[in-house]
Amino acid sequence: MTRWAFPVFAAFMLLLPALPVPDFWITQSNTIGLYALVTLGLVLLTGVGGLTSFGQAAFVGVGAYTSAFLVTKMGVSPWLTLFIGAALAVTIALVLGAITLRMSGHYLPLATIAWGLVLNYSMANAEGLGKYDGLLGIPSLHLFGVDLGTGRGLHVLIWLFALLGALAVVHLLDSRAGRAIRALKSGSMMAEAMGISTLRYKLVAFVMAALLAAASGWLFAHFQRTVNPTPFSIGKGIEYLFMVVLGGVGSVWGAFLGSGLVRIVEDELQVLLPKLIGTSGNFETIVFGIVLVVVLKYAPDGLWSFVSRWFPTPQRARNWGQAAALPARAKPKRGEVLLDVQKVRKTFGGLVAVNDVSFQIHAGDIVGLIGPNGAGKSTTFNLITGLLQLSSGQVKFRGQDISALATRAIARLGVGRTFQHVKMVPDMTVLENVALGAYYRGRAGPGMAMLRLDRSEEKQLFAEAERQLQRIGMADKMHELAGNLALGPQRLMEIARALASDPALLLLDEPAAGLRHQEKQALGDVLRQLKAEGMSILLVEHDMDFVMGLTDRIVVMEFGTWLMEGTPTEVQASPAVRAAYLGTEH
Repeated sequence: MTRWAFPVFAAFMLLLPALPVPDFWITQSNTIGLYALVTLGLVLLTGVGGLTSFGQAAFVGVGAYTSAFLVTKMGVSPWLTLFIGAALAVTIALVLGAITLRMSGHYLPLATIAWGLVLNYSMANAEGLGKYDGLLGIPSLHLFGVDLGTGRGLHVLIWLFALLGALAVVHLLDSRAGRAIRALKSGSMMAEAMGISTLRYKLVAFVMAALLAAASGWLFAHFQRTVNPTPFSIGKGIEYLFMVVLGGVGSVWGAFLGSGLVRIVEDELQVLLPKLIGTSGNFETIVFGIVLVVVLKYAPDGLWSFVSRWFPTPQRARNWGQAAALPARAKPKRGEVLLDVQKVRKTFGGLVAVNDVSFQIHAGDIVGLIGPNGAGKSTTFNLITGLLQLSSGQVKFRGQDISALATRAIARLGVGRTFQHVKMVPDMTVLENVALGAYYRGRAGPGMAMLRLDRSEEKQLFAEAERQLQRIGMADKMHELAGNLALGPQRLMEIARALASDPALLLLDEPAAGLRHQEKQALGDVLRQLKAEGMSILLVEHDMDFVMGLTDRIVVMEFGTWLMEGTPTEVQASPAVRAAYLGTEH
């Protein structure tokens, strides 16, 4: 969205009650604002983080029932109940998230349905909450002695919450923490290799979504002045998901578009359809079901994808020119034993994938790890970086045993890596993808990001990302979307991202795979330059010409076992290597 569009939209919505518009419009706008708060959380959780939740309506109920009960039964100030409801929602979200967010695939959505039903039925059967009749007589909100009522006065408060929520989500996504959340959708492997705790950021997104939903529930209680379990059912949770998918599941402003369309169209259909059909019923559900199928088929990015063409995202201003350099780790002395792999073994049931493989890497060297397909090279890579757990053996990095460490802990020690199949966040720019590599070199968390207190550190992270792109000759592409790059530049971008972590050792898993001859030459030049700068590299590659002209030493594997180690000349002359590749010694 352009820089002026949000202030104009915000000013219009906050000033709408002062305009001579019908009260019905104000009521509709109030409801849209309440819906938008919930769908903003789903944009962050589902659209950006890739975590589908059907239970967000239950968190709306937590906020609504907390305020209704405390105000009507215990005489607590309505404003205080906002914070109590938020605290309760956070507590429930942390407990549920710690259990369910470890699930993947279809298990996570099923789990959200389960706890959504549990929370809803708990509200509906609690004697103190009025069971299915709910709680009545909730007072309206007063501010500085002024009764906000349920119309124009409350409109400003509802939309202030909605607009501040949108701004907080936008600020969060444009930050170190936001890039970590955006990386979740690409799977945990890449994010963990960048030093990111994926469970932590799943919880951040989950808690943020719960907070926004609880705030909507608090406002809803004082808007309706009565609460019952129906608006917080699993059906309503599905409707919230429909809103965000219709508007644009990955777009903050799609949340407002989807909420507005569903509220307005639903209201019109409830009047129109009974007249057309000749009988009453919830026929709008049928229409929405058809619309959802059409949208998923022809506009999977939602309707905001069409609107956004009129509001192009401005290119990020390059304001980090004078940013201080990020702290750098002490580099090993040339010739020092950097990586010591000792008799590592990995079994999958009865299959021995890696069988007692040992080798060393000295600082300043490029070492190749080669072998026929299925030799166990990538498995060995994953054992070194912690993506797989050792069955036996030991891996030491700079003298420290890293065999039992998690992937992100190994990354923080100074092991950077790329992947056999490029892993990136395609809808982030090249600059943002590379800045993701410098994640653990920053400190600002989600709270600082939402309050915009992380700008100085962000400049440092982007300055580092640009420096690494310049290092590999891709600075001219830093504002392009990573998903639009060809395979060659994507692999170079992965290397820049790994370099942004300030590694002492760089592991490259088939970096030349799928590249054209000229792209391989350019990659070779980059790797020679990195070696000249003192970088140590472990390289898995199938292109023998590429490996032989680049490496200092080569480790050869066959069927998961160590076959030989030597210089490129010694490896080329080895009958055992020829037999491994050609099936004969002649």
